[in-house]
Amino acid sequence: MGSHGIKDRVAIVGMGCTPFVEAWDKGADDLLIDAAQETFASAGIAKDDVDAFWLGTAQTGMSGMVLSKPLQIQNKPVTRVENMCATGSEALRQAAYAVASGAYDVAMAIGVEKVKDGGYQGLNAFPVPGDGTARTLTAAAMFSMVAPAYGHKYGVSEEEMRAVLSHIASKNHYNGARNPRAQFRKEIAPEKISAMPKLAGQLGVFDCAGVADGAAAAIVVRAEDAYKYTDRPLFIKALSMVAGNGSGVIDPEYDYTTFWEIAACAKDAYAQAGVTDPRNEIAMAEVHDCFTPTELVLMEDLQFADRGTAWKEVLAGAFNLDGRLPVNPDGGLKSFGHPVGASGLRMMFEAWLQLRGDAPENRRIPATDRKLALTHNLGGYPGEMVSFISILGNELG
Repeated sequence: MGSHGIKDRVAIVGMGCTPFVEAWDKGADDLLIDAAQETFASAGIAKDDVDAFWLGTAQTGMSGMVLSKPLQIQNKPVTRVENMCATGSEALRQAAYAVASGAYDVAMAIGVEKVKDGGYQGLNAFPVPGDGTARTLTAAAMFSMVAPAYGHKYGVSEEEMRAVLSHIASKNHYNGARNPRAQFRKEIAPEKISAMPKLAGQLGVFDCAGVADGAAAAIVVRAEDAYKYTDRPLFIKALSMVAGNGSGVIDPEYDYTTFWEIAACAKDAYAQAGVTDPRNEIAMAEVHDCFTPTELVLMEDLQFADRGTAWKEVLAGAFNLDGRLPVNPDGGLKSFGHPVGASGLRMMFEAWLQLRGDAPENRRIPATDRKLALTHNLGGYPGEMVSFISILGNELG
C-alpha cells in the first residue's frame, strides 16, 4: 500500500475513559468533561496546554462546538470527525498526524456518544436519500450471515459454531465482569448464552454488543517530548485506515468468511510497525466484536490464526485472558458497551492500562516479553466497511 506511517514519532502521554453505561443522569457535556479531566490529570497538563483538539462523535452533535462549549475552549481549533464505528480511532489518527507534522506540539483526541435517552433504539441513522435499492437489513442480520458461511466453508457444524460463538461472548463477559467501567459486569456461562432467544439467524441476545453512553480521550505529543509528561508513555507504532469501496456486496465471489478491508488494513499496519509474526509479537488485542461471528473472522483477518482454524483456537482458549494472545481483556464491545464515537479510544485506554502495568491484577494479561498492543475498529457491514488498526508499544525501537 506504500504507507510509511509514523512509527515512534508520536506518543500517547495521557488517557481517560468514563464508565460506559446507560447514563440517564448525564448528558454529552458531562461525559466529555469527565473524560477530559481524567486525561488532563493523567498527562499532568491543563486544558490551555493543548494546542488543538479532535472530537469524534457519530451522531451526538455537529461541529467542534460540541466540545468547545462544555470545556470552554477559547481560541483553539476543534475539529469534529466521523467515520462510523471507527470515529474515536479517527480522532486519534488525525491528532497524531497533526503532531507528527509539526503543526502542533500537544493535541487531544476525544470521543463521545450519548444515545440512551435520545428517543431511539440504538443509533438514529441519518435519513440519507436513496433510490430505493439500498439494503434494508439490520446490522445483526448482515453479520449473522458470517456464521453459516464460515461453517459451510470450513466444515463446522451448526452445533459447533454455536459453541464457538458462545465461548467468545462468555470470554468477553468474563473479562468485563472484572472491569468497573464496563456496561455489563456479570459472567455468563456459554450454555446460557446458547439458550438465549434468537435475533437474526444464529445470533442470540448475547451475541450482540450493547448500546451505551460514554467518552474517552488521549493526549498525544512528539515522541522526543514524551518523557516530559510521563515516565511511561505509549509510542505509536502504526496507524492504518482503509475505506472499502463496497464491492463485496455486489461481487459474487465474496463469501462472508473474511473482511477484505480488515485484511488489507492489517497488512499495512504490520508493515508500518515492522511486525512479521503477529501472533507471537502482539501481547494483546482489542478488536471490534460488534457481534460474536465478527470476532471469529477477525482472528484470521488479523493473522492471529490460520484460515479455517480460528474456531478451534477459540474453543482451545487461545484468546482468553490467560491464553497465548488475550483478546478484549477489558470486555470488548460485547461487555464494555459501544458508544460509537468513544469505542476506538476506549480500546486504546485498555492498551494504556495493560502495557503500563496499571490494569487490575484480576484481569491483567500474562507477563510476556511481547511489548505491543493492537486495537481494531470497523464500521459498516460485511462487504462494505471501513477498518482502522493501531499498534502501540511501551518502548522505542
